[in-house]
Amino acid sequence: MKCISRTELEIINRLRLLWLQHSEWTRAAIIAIVLDLPNREVTVNRLLRNPRDFGMFFSIFYGERIGNEFSELLTEHLVLAAQLIEAILAGNTEEARLINERWYDNAREIARFLGRINPCWSEAEWRRMYFVHLEFVAEEATTLINGEYQRNVDVYDELELQALEMADMMSQGIIDQFIKKRCRP
Repeated sequence: MKCISRTELEIINRLRLLWLQHSEWTRAAIIAIVLDLPNREVTVNRLLRNPRDFGMFFSIFYGERIGNEFSELLTEHLVLAAQLIEAILAGNTEEARLINERWYDNAREIARFLGRINPCWSEAEWRRMYFVHLEFVAEEATTLINGEYQRNVDVYDELELQALEMADMMSQGIIDQFIKKRCRP
């Protein structure tokens, strides 16, 4: 059994919460957008609070500038996802293709950013994780649009587990960099 400090536990719990909120509110926003629900605006606004919450957390370790930069990148990720769903719903395949390319470019940018700010994190690993995340989000939206409700639930279960993997990887990197001081730039 591995013992961890209270600080390590707080980092792990906070990042798990942020990633689960990211997943849950993304799902709620997808449902609200696809089904054109009256709670769409408030749901999307709550989702867009998640990048700010991540940014505030990052600011504790990396300073306000880095926290704000991560918040902006994550906000772009969410805005592009919503635009992609809108294009798919409108049947605009060319616009959807172009937005999808920008969405993946944003994921590459997030991976580069994370690999740059923490020497314990691998840009390639973050890129892989973000690409899987994008695939799950896209499939979550398309299965809902296509009325594949059981598959939609199954995809969300996979997305949720993957979000926890991302949280754990992020936590471990911060703990290794700042608490255990294992990684040096």
